[in-house]
Amino acid sequence: MTMYAALLRGINVGGSKKLPMAELRALMERLGHDAVRTHLQSGQAVFAAGHGDEESLAAELTEAIEKHFGFFVEVIVRDHAYLAAVADACPFPAAELQGKELHVMYFSAPVTAERFAEIDQAAHLPEEFRLGDRALYLYVPAGLGQSRLAAVLSRPRITKGLIATTRNWNTVMKLVELTAGEE
Repeated sequence: MTMYAALLRGINVGGSKKLPMAELRALMERLGHDAVRTHLQSGQAVFAAGHGDEESLAAELTEAIEKHFGFFVEVIVRDHAYLAAVADACPFPAAELQGKELHVMYFSAPVTAERFAEIDQAAHLPEEFRLGDRALYLYVPAGLGQSRLAAVLSRPRITKGLIATTRNWNTVMKLVELTAGEE
């Protein structure tokens, strides 16, 4: 069995797309997944699966959520090895920063620097971003809610054709920890 994290985009935010975690866990167990756990209310679940790959597991969960809850939710699924590699490759001094200062934006597919070429990084300092493997590392000293750079990175023309979902560093590390078993 491989351990995975499912990252659900845009649930339980501002009263829309209410998705109770207990129901999500039960739904994932009905899909045949083992060791299902959720973390926080903001859309992450970990589970063990002996079948499928990241894309097929994400598609299966997306379809099941829409059928069960009646609304569409974008889902990215990543295995433990990938999550650990993203954490290990962080270009910022994560150990020296607070969790609210460092985020990872996960993408459903690889991204290239050309996608972000229009962004004048110097105009947003001290905020910065760096690209990784299907991920973007975002340093925002005042937090995500105050970040002008995060708003630019979330524009539809930047994320066009992709699922993109952001997690703070504390959640990034917790997902690495939660998916570490049974690999």
